[in-house]
Amino acid sequence: FAIAQPLGGLRGDAARGREIVVERGRGNCISCHLLPIPEHPMHGTLAPPLGGVGARLSAGELRLRVVDQKLVNPETIMPAFYRHPARYNRPHPDYAKTILSAQEVEDVVAYLVTLK
Repeated sequence: FAIAQPLGGLRGDAARGREIVVERGRGNCISCHLLPIPEHPMHGTLAPPLGGVGARLSAGELRLRVVDQKLVNPETIMPAFYRHPARYNRPHPDYAKTILSAQEVEDVVAYLVTLK
């Protein structure tokens, strides 16, 4: 399973993606995943480590997992960072939006593919 094409035809920026994965108000991937970012000492151990993930998964496979990991693993607790709001069950209007924008998803994917 993969989303082969970049969302909206956007090009991701790995440096911005690295910022997003550590930023608490956006991706906050570091709260669950161990990442090769030594200047941030607190990494989660709840989810798989992401070191080397760019060697194991294609950009399309990574994109799908960031967009909605439940499409790969229905039992996951990982949030869907770009699930269409219509797929949520009666969301409050303040929360009827994606967690990350399409550009932010592409930035995170661009960063993750660098993790070889």
